[in-house]
Amino acid sequence: MSDATVPAHRVLGLTDAEYDLILDKLGREPNAVELSMFSLMWSEHCAYKHSKKLLGQLPTEGPYLLMGPGENAGAVDVGDGLAIAFKVESHNHPSAVEPFQGAATGVGGILRDIFAVGARPIAVLDSLRFGEPTGTRSRYLLEHAVGGIGHYGNSIGVPTVGGEIYFEPAYEQNCLVNAMALGIAPHDRLTRAAATGPGNVLVLFGALTGRDGIGGASVLASAELDEDDADKRPTVQIGDPFAEKKLLECSLELLDSDLLVSLQDLGAAGLTSSSSEMASKGGLGLDIHVDRVPLREPGMEPFEIMVSESQERMLCVVEPSKVDAVLAVCEKWETTATAIGEVTDSGHLRVLQGGEVVGDMPVPALVDDCPLYDLAPEKPATPTYPTAPRALKAADDDLQATLPELLGSANIASRRPVFEQYDWIVQSRTVRRPEEADAAVLTLPDGSAIAVSIDCSGRRVAADPYRGTVEAVFECAANLACTGAEPLGLTNCLNFGNPEKPHVAWQLTESVRGMADACRALDTPVVGGNVSLYNESGGGPIYPTPVVGLVGRLPEAARAGRLGFAQAGDAIAVIRAASPSLPASELAKLRGDALPDGLPQQDTGALRAAIELVRDAVRRGDVRSAHDVAEGGLAVALSETALAGGLGASIDLTQVGGSTCQSKPLDEQLFGEAPGTFIVSGSRELLASLKAPKGVALAVSIVGEVGGDTLSIAHTGGTLSWTLDELRTPRERGLGDLLDDATRLDD
Repeated sequence: MSDATVPAHRVLGLTDAEYDLILDKLGREPNAVELSMFSLMWSEHCAYKHSKKLLGQLPTEGPYLLMGPGENAGAVDVGDGLAIAFKVESHNHPSAVEPFQGAATGVGGILRDIFAVGARPIAVLDSLRFGEPTGTRSRYLLEHAVGGIGHYGNSIGVPTVGGEIYFEPAYEQNCLVNAMALGIAPHDRLTRAAATGPGNVLVLFGALTGRDGIGGASVLASAELDEDDADKRPTVQIGDPFAEKKLLECSLELLDSDLLVSLQDLGAAGLTSSSSEMASKGGLGLDIHVDRVPLREPGMEPFEIMVSESQERMLCVVEPSKVDAVLAVCEKWETTATAIGEVTDSGHLRVLQGGEVVGDMPVPALVDDCPLYDLAPEKPATPTYPTAPRALKAADDDLQATLPELLGSANIASRRPVFEQYDWIVQSRTVRRPEEADAAVLTLPDGSAIAVSIDCSGRRVAADPYRGTVEAVFECAANLACTGAEPLGLTNCLNFGNPEKPHVAWQLTESVRGMADACRALDTPVVGGNVSLYNESGGGPIYPTPVVGLVGRLPEAARAGRLGFAQAGDAIAVIRAASPSLPASELAKLRGDALPDGLPQQDTGALRAAIELVRDAVRRGDVRSAHDVAEGGLAVALSETALAGGLGASIDLTQVGGSTCQSKPLDEQLFGEAPGTFIVSGSRELLASLKAPKGVALAVSIVGEVGGDTLSIAHTGGTLSWTLDELRTPRERGLGDLLDDATRLDD
């Protein structure tokens, strides 16, 4: 298990001090089985030892909350006795090493988190980051990660209804693959993972246990990648979506039949984490007989069985009188099931082989006693990230050419070449498909609906970890508002570099503080999430990327908002809570500008007021379209709205309100970015009735009219005008052309 010159605990990722603490907890030296299990449970991936103290800042209570942090997934009440369970997780390191299986098993893992709490998965969203699409490695990772996501989700019959992709040099060596899943369940089917009842039986069901994934949580997911990362391919799991589909249906039938005491999926650290966490939550012990575990490979050692991360497996606690019924349901679904252990009152997790104890550890030592570290945050004195070279072909003063080029750029062009590989309408719940609205909308049985969005701009967080994270939360809420949805709960995936480095510790600390403040400003609890650290290599860290996923509810699915202009003759209004700025924007990136040291301060009260104004207008039917202004600024958002509806527009930029907008240069007015800006359209009379709350710095301005086949923007110096075809071609073909051009260069 280790190099002869390096102590075994170091090979497994444990420090000398941590090993000494294990000796103290056990009162002796651990054997190979115990040391392997401690290395996993005390890894960054499982213990959150560099982030757990920070996470206590996040608000975790709310009026709709049914299940919060600490369970496999969070859950919120959506009315009519139904709950929506949801969570986002990362599979970054595995995807960087083996992108197809890494991404596929990331989807499989997040789906198991959903049905482990008793919910039927109804949707997946993905949040992806790669290096520039012109790079050979980035294109390889993109192609295979997208293929893995589509393969798993499409095969299991769960629609991929939305997501995001960004391309930045900082992700060249360390791609990010975050997957979010949602499920629906009656309140009374929600299930927790705590093991209860000494004498109850532990049943393992699902796929056979093999050697795939051994060491994934400690060796791969809790350390930086290096030039030898290809050697870590054996730590990446292999997924089988068809086995997962049977596992899903089997699990839900077992719960519906009231046959289970508790249920837990096997993810990172396999049997070790699932069993010890169940025991810890129940305050009890477990005995596991590894010689009873059905194996895919002969001759597996006890430690291999306990740490294997083989996919598509579940662990449940069953009353002895119901074991035969459980096994019968599993047989019906052609799912292997075996009683492998018992719940005890010992407070220890014991591993037995042939009746002999080969591992014996106090449960609290494994789960609760890992040392938690205080970070040493320090804002860097010099820029952390190098400035990318200029990629914009248009001259800075040629704004006529700038807009089409922005629309065809990697971070703004249509994602259709990607999402067309996903099935987004299976299960027939999807009300708004990708690029029809700012958030995905799924109908509920009573005619209401939920909306879901996932978002984060790593570049803006890199410029200002606190304010960039606040922006990410409000951007996600703005997406929901454009469909008419009110946030019910938030999940997150905190993707950062090595927290032992002061500047990364500062980024993480500031980002969590910003997320906590933004959630409180929106009265939205965090229901759970994931932390992924050590996302860096010799080339440096990734951009700090705190991905945010929000779930909201709207009263009527039929009134869900759309982003495209709907009717010629409609008036167009801009609602603005903050003045736009160019630093850290998409245009600034393409111009080769350095990241700024900070972002403008936001008025969170005004941001919330803008969100609520738009949300209420959509719900009342006072607007026929609503679109959040994000990457690329106002001109890009107007283009997206016109193209989505197939209708042009005439805009008078001098009518756009805001205390400082008119004093800014024209390029900043057109392409500057800021949270809290929306474009809405509808009857002039109804738009004129939209008013900011008294005392809130929120501008509502009627600025133009829908109609024709051009987008015209009048400004103090003249008029800029583009036909829809001039805008449609780069937007629809931009990403595909970038990938094709790079392929031709390789050839």
